[in-house]
Amino acid sequence: MQRSTVPRVLSVAVGLIAVGVLAGCAGGGAATPSATATATETVTATPTPSSTPSSSASGSSGTGSSSGTGSSSGGVARCAASSLSLTEQPGSGGAAGSTIIHLAFTNTGSSTCTLQGWPGVSFVGGGDGQQIGAAASLDRSSPHPTVTLRPGQVAVAPLKIGQAGNYSAADCSPVTPDGYRVYPPGSKTSLFLKDEGRQACRSSDAPLLSVQALVPEGQATD
Repeated sequence: MQRSTVPRVLSVAVGLIAVGVLAGCAGGGAATPSATATATETVTATPTPSSTPSSSASGSSGTGSSSGTGSSSGGVARCAASSLSLTEQPGSGGAAGSTIIHLAFTNTGSSTCTLQGWPGVSFVGGGDGQQIGAAASLDRSSPHPTVTLRPGQVAVAPLKIGQAGNYSAADCSPVTPDGYRVYPPGSKTSLFLKDEGRQACRSSDAPLLSVQALVPEGQATD
């Protein structure tokens, strides 16, 4: 008799559990919390040059490097600094008290690559790539498309350069730079563009540079 008691007790327990489950389903219970989905628009912008390794005035990079494959568009890799050359093209001329030039990036590699966003730009001098004054501000009102460059094609970023004479000598502390240190978007390796015909301000409180995002050559609207 004792042997038949255990199965009977277990059967009753299982029955009670089943009834409880059915009752929970019929009663509606508490709703399962829903996950919150978010979406972000990614805009590639280069780190401020003052926070990245220095490059020499001859154009060599610091300790940072970029493979150029960290991000891509449609399976096309981002252009690495090693596959780009940097030259200056004339811009619109600028308004009173400023000049606009185009920073022209040419794909010198053997593969198609992309650039998107704003390059990081600063004056450098002293023959050793030391940054002079404030880095360029980013003009976020400008278009910032993804630019696909086949070998030999060019993307440009308009650079507005204010005149040091817009500030008093005391506020500016003027100096002749060697040129510009320029970081392609997303890169930790910089390029050097020689330009000794301008005046820079040593004081970071006297900003002179503002850069627009890269666009295909011939499409700048500065």
